[in-house]
Amino acid sequence: MIIIGEKINTSIKAIRPAVENMDREAIQSVARKQAEAGAHYIDVNCGTFPFKEVELLTWLVETVQEATDLPLCIDSPNPEALSAGLKVYKGAKPLINSVTAEKDRFESIFPLVTEYNTSIIALCMDDNGMPEDADQRVKIADWLINRMTKEGVDISDIYIDPMVRPVSTGSHYGIVALDTIRRVMTEFPGVHTTCGLSNISFGLPGRKIINQTFLISAIAAGLDSAILDPLDKRIMSFVYSSELLHDRDEFCMNYLTAYREGRLDV
Repeated sequence: MIIIGEKINTSIKAIRPAVENMDREAIQSVARKQAEAGAHYIDVNCGTFPFKEVELLTWLVETVQEATDLPLCIDSPNPEALSAGLKVYKGAKPLINSVTAEKDRFESIFPLVTEYNTSIIALCMDDNGMPEDADQRVKIADWLINRMTKEGVDISDIYIDPMVRPVSTGSHYGIVALDTIRRVMTEFPGVHTTCGLSNISFGLPGRKIINQTFLISAIAAGLDSAILDPLDKRIMSFVYSSELLHDRDEFCMNYLTAYREGRLDV
């Protein structure tokens, strides 16, 4: 399971002032803790500062890379900010979050994937908006995968996001997301799927238990990456145990390592 650590995001109350004040020590501490907790990528997002995003995202990329060797997930819909972050990026192949099948967004962001040789999160959304059903989402995934692989992107560098919508706005949205994950992973061998788990529970009380249950269901459907809080030992425990039970942890090594290192909530 590829874990994208979500904690360096200025929509989080504790992170916003640290980024605004360019508090290097605070940001680097969060980055190191996520790496130690088992993250494979560190997400960096300062989208709540639209007029300073280019400057702040550049600073975040440089600051986090001083603290950890993990690759970054550079998270912005703004191609200028993404380009600025990628220009100062060093190290293993980064991940861009994200592109869609919307004409203007695809044409402005996708060239950065080939220019900087990145992996890419691709959302199941086009100029008609976010589809209501799995059939339309899979059609969009098909278009995105075929278009990007024809341009030379390896399918293993593509992460399809099924677009998880809150079940508080439609009780069927959980099933739609799970069906999309299952079909994408079956129909496009080699591709990844990822999502922001917390979207599923927006607007409801007791959100953590909903997120945890959805994670288990999504792993059963084939999800092999997630944008989540790796500092949450309980949800990480569900990651390790779910992968073990679905034959995605040979000889139980990931589970046993996490247990020995005290990273499980037991």
